[in-house]
Amino acid sequence: MAQATEIHRGRKFDQVLNGAREVFLRDGFEGASVDDIAKEAGVSKATLYSYFPDKRLMFLEVTKTECQRQADQALAQINFDQPPEVVLSIAGRQIIDFMASELGQGIYRLCVAEGERFPELGRAFYASGPELVHRTLLDYLKQAVARGELAIDDLDLAAHLFAEMCKADLHAKLVFGVGCCPAASDKDRVIRGAVAMFMARYGTKSD
Repeated sequence: MAQATEIHRGRKFDQVLNGAREVFLRDGFEGASVDDIAKEAGVSKATLYSYFPDKRLMFLEVTKTECQRQADQALAQINFDQPPEVVLSIAGRQIIDFMASELGQGIYRLCVAEGERFPELGRAFYASGPELVHRTLLDYLKQAVARGELAIDDLDLAAHLFAEMCKADLHAKLVFGVGCCPAASDKDRVIRGAVAMFMARYGTKSD
């Protein structure tokens, strides 16, 4: 494994990465085969291995790229000048949609299964996923506090609390295979509850 810890970039790197993304999104980590990825990317297996000597590295690079893409997409949808109820609802939707996606579930299962043998996988995903979400939430909460819309004494904890509340009910069922992908109504229920609880604790408006 010591020889299979580095990614090599070249002319067809993006082509391979896009092919891997399509296969991983369709089949998940376990179901994705190197043959299918090479076929989807339109390259030989030798070319694929010249960039990614290990399937885990390929999956991790896809997840990092996908996390950044979804973060950029979310930021494009959010106007940070909007009130907390609006911004947090959009952020909650992004958190839940990724958590419930095939890719999100694949990442979670891989990090749990391989975390002890390959701790760098978990650390790398944390930096590109949860930590990225946390920093974005933290930036927004600072602005909302400065405008007097929220009153928060521990911004770091508040950002973590909101992200965790968005997992209520849904995350455990996904992990243990209880039911299928949550319906839109289930997601909406959790988002409304998370936002309501957050505002009840940190909001400055009174009825």
